Amino acid sequence: QVQVVESGGDLAQAGGSLRLSCTTSGLKFDDYTMGWFRQAPGKEREGVGCINWSGGTTAYSDSVKGRFTISRDNAKNTSYLQMNSLKLEDTAMYYCAAKYYIGGSPPYCMTWGKYNYWGQGTQVTVSS
Repeated sequence: QVQVVESGGDLAQAGGSLRLSCTTSGLKFDDYTMGWFRQAPGKEREGVGCINWSGGTTAYSDSVKGRFTISRDNAKNTSYLQMNSLKLEDTAMYYCAAKYYIGGSPPYCMTWGKYNYWGQGTQVTVSS
């Protein structure tokens, strides 16, 4: 049984930092592209970014580019989302997802429905 579990969500101040983790089990982690998504209250879910199987390729949405960094540790079956310079508008439920893809630039990186497995989310709240 495949499990995808996010952790690290918390209350943070604007301008601060948080690091989210996403740990998987039941799948061969280094066969999977990992994606991060978020959904704020009353808004549609949006893609934050993704990282390919090796960690050599990443992509980010314009709203987080330059502030967020996605990484992975294949030995630990874990992906990370480092969030710096947090803004109030970063407040959301953050989700991790896994997509079977072994290649360079993952297609449909920001498309929730193209992933195979999803986590339950972790809440990030940014205060002023």
